[in-house]
Amino acid sequence: MIGLGIESTAHTFSCAVIEKNGKKGKILSDIRKIFRPEAGQGIHPREASRHHIENSPIVLSECLKEADVSIGDLDIISYAAGPGLGPCLRVGAVVARSLSSFYEIPIYPVNHAIGHIELGKLLTGARDPLVLLVSGGHTMLLSFLDKQWRVFGETLDITLGQLLDQFGRSLGFASPCGKNIEELASTSSNYVSLPYSVKGNDVSFSGLLSATKSVSQKSKTDACYSLQETAFAMISETVERALSFTSKKE
Repeated sequence: MIGLGIESTAHTFSCAVIEKNGKKGKILSDIRKIFRPEAGQGIHPREASRHHIENSPIVLSECLKEADVSIGDLDIISYAAGPGLGPCLRVGAVVARSLSSFYEIPIYPVNHAIGHIELGKLLTGARDPLVLLVSGGHTMLLSFLDKQWRVFGETLDITLGQLLDQFGRSLGFASPCGKNIEELASTSSNYVSLPYSVKGNDVSFSGLLSATKSVSQKSKTDACYSLQETAFAMISETVERALSFTSKKE
């Protein structure tokens, strides 16, 4: 079986062709184009979707060429149906539905978050884990219970990725900013006390963001170091509590 996957949830438009034989799968191609906002700017959904529209034919063509298959060889088409940025998601959905309709190929919408989780399970061999899902758009603790993924903790405002990117952009970095913050943080060991907001298994990062911006006016390196230490400690606390509550071994 040969399948085409289409991803367009945020700043990246990508296509991949996968061949499955029995229980084993092989990635035949994986092509992507990334929308890169200017330094200090975030992802504008309309501009990102315009980027995806312009690049989707190129990405699809290169993906099929590298995999050495034609659209007629495809048995299924899947696409990220959300969560994500609406205008960006729409581009991937239109491409997938158009191909499915014209070539009469079965189509399968995929939950973006669950896709991340299942890939992680596949790569690690985990069977029944407590999952910490952290990305630009997600910060949550999940576990599979009663035939569905259930949320055991999450952010009450912005995600960890948004915290890092919004703070990084205030320093003039281009998104994604995590690498830049980590590099600056590695040059400091001076911890500055910052708001630590954990409520049960939930976290809140908005107050931490505002306070860190103030600290950065005195020392960018100390601010980066303290931000990482505080945010990661908050996440670690919720993970430990959720592991105890769910009695998960992974």
